[in-house]
Amino acid sequence: MCGIAGFVLLQDAPPVTDHQARDVLAAMAGRIAHRGPDGRGHHVGLPAAFAHCRLAIIDLSTGAQPMAAEDGAAVVTFNGEIYNYQEVRRELQALGRTFQTRSDTEVLLQAYLEWGVACLDRLEGMFAFALWDVRRRTLFAARDRFGKKPFFYTIQQGVFAFASELSALEAVPWAAFSIRASTLARFLAYEYVPTPESIYAEARKLPPAQYLELHEDGTLLVERYWETPMPRPEGSKGFGRADEPALCEELRRLLTQAVRRRLIADVPVGVFLSGGVDSSSVAAMAGQLAPGIKTFSIGFTEASYDESAYAGRVAAQLGTDHQLELLSADACADLLPEVVSRFDEPMADPSIVPTYLLSQITRRQVTVALGGDGPDELLAGYEYYPGFKATQYWERLPAWLRRAAVAASGLLPGSAGYVNPRHVAQTFLAAAEAPAWLRTQRMLTALTPEAQRALWKSPGDMLEPTRLFASTKRLWEALPDWPPMARVFHLFAQQITYGYILVKVDRCTMLHGLEARAPFLDRDLAEFCFRLPVSMKLRGATRKYLLKEAMAGLLPQDILHRPKRGFLIPTAAWLRGRLRPLVDDLLHERRLREQGLFHPAAVRRLVEEHASGKKDHRKGLWTMLVLQLWLAGKPAVRIDPER
Repeated sequence: MCGIAGFVLLQDAPPVTDHQARDVLAAMAGRIAHRGPDGRGHHVGLPAAFAHCRLAIIDLSTGAQPMAAEDGAAVVTFNGEIYNYQEVRRELQALGRTFQTRSDTEVLLQAYLEWGVACLDRLEGMFAFALWDVRRRTLFAARDRFGKKPFFYTIQQGVFAFASELSALEAVPWAAFSIRASTLARFLAYEYVPTPESIYAEARKLPPAQYLELHEDGTLLVERYWETPMPRPEGSKGFGRADEPALCEELRRLLTQAVRRRLIADVPVGVFLSGGVDSSSVAAMAGQLAPGIKTFSIGFTEASYDESAYAGRVAAQLGTDHQLELLSADACADLLPEVVSRFDEPMADPSIVPTYLLSQITRRQVTVALGGDGPDELLAGYEYYPGFKATQYWERLPAWLRRAAVAASGLLPGSAGYVNPRHVAQTFLAAAEAPAWLRTQRMLTALTPEAQRALWKSPGDMLEPTRLFASTKRLWEALPDWPPMARVFHLFAQQITYGYILVKVDRCTMLHGLEARAPFLDRDLAEFCFRLPVSMKLRGATRKYLLKEAMAGLLPQDILHRPKRGFLIPTAAWLRGRLRPLVDDLLHERRLREQGLFHPAAVRRLVEEHASGKKDHRKGLWTMLVLQLWLAGKPAVRIDPER
């Protein structure tokens, strides 16, 4: 796990000396030094120049980067881990390839030289890399199937620059960045910036499961190398109810294999353990393969938000070396400005603060941590899955009954707690009335187009749903032959897992030089989960059905069947209390007038309605607060009002 950066001079680039190139690389690497605290290297072979910040995990003594082939045919800078590198290495050796190190980086390099682009199909892991092919004078870069490792790039003034984080691109002297108002509107809707966009108009993200080839004349090719498997039809051979015992056994086998692959390291390895079924399943397999492995969790001194007892019960049953640290939930609020300021793009997931703290605590004892990311999206962990299913029945109800239900939803009680019944009902009803492609996103949206229209001074057409949610529509329409529920699983994987959850985990862990590994996103296991019929994931009201069946006997029943909660953060209460001074400062009329984007009176109404309890604006207000916090750290970046 590392940080990568570099650039390629195209035919119309300004003249650059080797000395100037090294200075640029040093500046870029300095911005992402937290991603690789164990070493720094660079390679200048213009027109290509690469930098690398190393977090040493495998082959601690000889795995330095950037790494050049022995004959000088190619050089690579690589971030991530290739879990099956030993098998691929043996295959390459059988073909006559020789190795100078024990590192997975050299396996990647030799695999490319042997198979070219086709090497990607042989690699299982998390990665983002850039490789300069000296003979072809071509840059080859790729990102893993699930986007666990980031890759940003920009082309300006004849220079192609890339990096693990946008902050490194900001150090490139040939690049300048601005922000479009339409991108801010999209952030306020999604709570993050969907791929392939970035927060900056001039920079893009290489999407997961895609690679690019760049030639010196500026020709850029971006292609997909892996597709999400389509679910099998209900009751198909091998996937019927009579096959459940065999499917449970296969799920356990694949999870064990995935965990075994991710335990390979030359540094200490631990497991994040929340006490939910996902992380507990990973801990169960890790405990069998590495008895006494360390597990880590955080709890809160406020009893209503503390779920650490569940993690403790799982750890006791599995016999892990459990590490628990209790924190104050209110104290977490005070960390919000620091955490937001350290993210290269704004992200409004409230759990970034506890994830950041958990990463900090875990890094004190281990360098690698296995986590439970993936099953919520792959195996129907969210309430949105049955919610979407219910919308299909909603369509069949008579219009008068639907109107009555909408009216009755306003009579439900409101709450500043974890669940607000009135808000949940109204969100569902709004989603049910939306087109099928938009329903899941309407359930998730922080600030709807209607809510944003009241806030923006000049919204133009940027809030039209087909434009605002263009990435959702594109993903939905890319699978016209898939059943609606299968499309929902694809949407959640592509948007929530790849573009949101994994980004949060990557940034929070790497800010502390900690490598996070996600066994459920092992290629073999994930493809198995994708192929499962919907009924194996969502059985009636039971979510993650097959996972819970597979783990029965290994985990306590109350752990398997307790409601999903995630990191409980009292955002609604914070915005009314502890964070109110920050809200008043960042959303002050003076600041908003200087910014020139939003109606101060409309924003103030949002704040006051939430503070009074009249309405629950926790998601929208929190997202607006995070945006303003992030923008406060970028005073020199121009915001383009063009819609």
